[in-house]
Amino acid sequence: MPSEYHKTDLSRRQMLRGTGVGLGMLGLAGVMADDNALVAAPSDGGSLTAKASHFVGRAKRVVHFFLNGGPSHVDTFDPKPLLEKYAGQPLPQSYITERRTGGALPSPFKFQKYGQSGLEISELFSRTAAHADDIAVIRSMTAQVPNHEPSLLLMNCGDSVQPRPSVGSWVMYGLGTENQNLPGFIAMCPNGYPVSDKANWQSGFLPGSLQGTYIDTQYRKIEQLIENIRSTHATTNIQQQQLDLLRKLESVRAQAQPDPRMEARIESFELAFRMQSEAADVFDIQGEPQHIHELYGDTVHGRQTLIARRLLERGVRYVQLWHGAGQPWDHHGDIEKNLRTNAGEIDQPIAALLTDLKQRDMLKDTLVIWGGEFGRTPVSEGGTGRDHNHYGFTVWMAGGGVRGGVTYGATDDFGFKAVEKVSTVHDLHATILHLLGFDHERLIYRYAGRDFRLTDVHGNVMRDVLL
Repeated sequence: MPSEYHKTDLSRRQMLRGTGVGLGMLGLAGVMADDNALVAAPSDGGSLTAKASHFVGRAKRVVHFFLNGGPSHVDTFDPKPLLEKYAGQPLPQSYITERRTGGALPSPFKFQKYGQSGLEISELFSRTAAHADDIAVIRSMTAQVPNHEPSLLLMNCGDSVQPRPSVGSWVMYGLGTENQNLPGFIAMCPNGYPVSDKANWQSGFLPGSLQGTYIDTQYRKIEQLIENIRSTHATTNIQQQQLDLLRKLESVRAQAQPDPRMEARIESFELAFRMQSEAADVFDIQGEPQHIHELYGDTVHGRQTLIARRLLERGVRYVQLWHGAGQPWDHHGDIEKNLRTNAGEIDQPIAALLTDLKQRDMLKDTLVIWGGEFGRTPVSEGGTGRDHNHYGFTVWMAGGGVRGGVTYGATDDFGFKAVEKVSTVHDLHATILHLLGFDHERLIYRYAGRDFRLTDVHGNVMRDVLL
């Protein structure tokens, strides 16, 4: 017998155990493949290339207007005229709130019916209301607690306590991106981070390449919008050579021990290199026609929303538009003034985006989402404000296979609690994934010996809002 056959680091027991487990895994793979139950391993989920979904989805991309702080539903898309009757008085039913609250606080804003559907919308969103027949208003949303941090994480990541991947990261994991020269998931927020900052667009246990890229849209110049977009010490050729060398070194090292974290880091370097040319173009809105500038308005939110359209047009998969740093929609006082100001900043950009997408024949496969982490109480806080309300609030969707001009579910007569077709954040996430072509129970990722999904063990598709 040749001498090399005696050279081994395995004992007989180790060899038998290893081959036994291997045979068992072969059998298991065959069984699971029949049921389409195999899930991705951590080493193969970070690819950014476009992928096929479970079935043909109506939506190809998503833009999410996130009104961080919690917009008041009873002042925007869920009119409650009975509050006038009880103005300043305790309501017939009450619920525990985070702070001490007073009597009923009627909305200071007028509602009217819009479109052929007769959808009731506040004067605050009169421009958006021109698209009433494209909008499905979900009036029965619920969260778990009346606190910003956990509710933000629940809405963005599907869990209010444990660190989990964000919706955008799950969408990237399932669909990849259609443009390899731009991040597939972008979060834009002027003047800094929202509460819970980067955790809102984290990739969690998914590969790091699927994490959202943050852009501070208070700036106009590309060098300020995206830090270090251009190298100050290396030419394009030198950078390419550096990346080629890094990739070769990693391929040698990976033969001994693959590391998905290293692969994700290298992919981020390569993406940053490719972005140097394309990002400079997509974030430069100066070349847009004058009528487009006038449509969106020359404001922070007008520019931010126009950039979002340009990103979606170029194949970016998921764009989140935050209102601003901190929690600007957290109206604990003087809600008439503050809510009018905030709504006035985004009403025109939202309406402009819906108009623009429709004119470009993109609304049919672009899912537009509007909402915050929870709503506000119909009773007053300090006489002029509203406290947090997770018992019932509003989110609306448009485009991308959504049935327009409809309402789904309802809160009670005062807008305090969801009472019809009560919906959870998991239901919303299941519906978003369905519109993108995914069965939310099958979009799973194995981590730490367990199969995870965005909706955990919950979630039902809200089929009444689908075309």
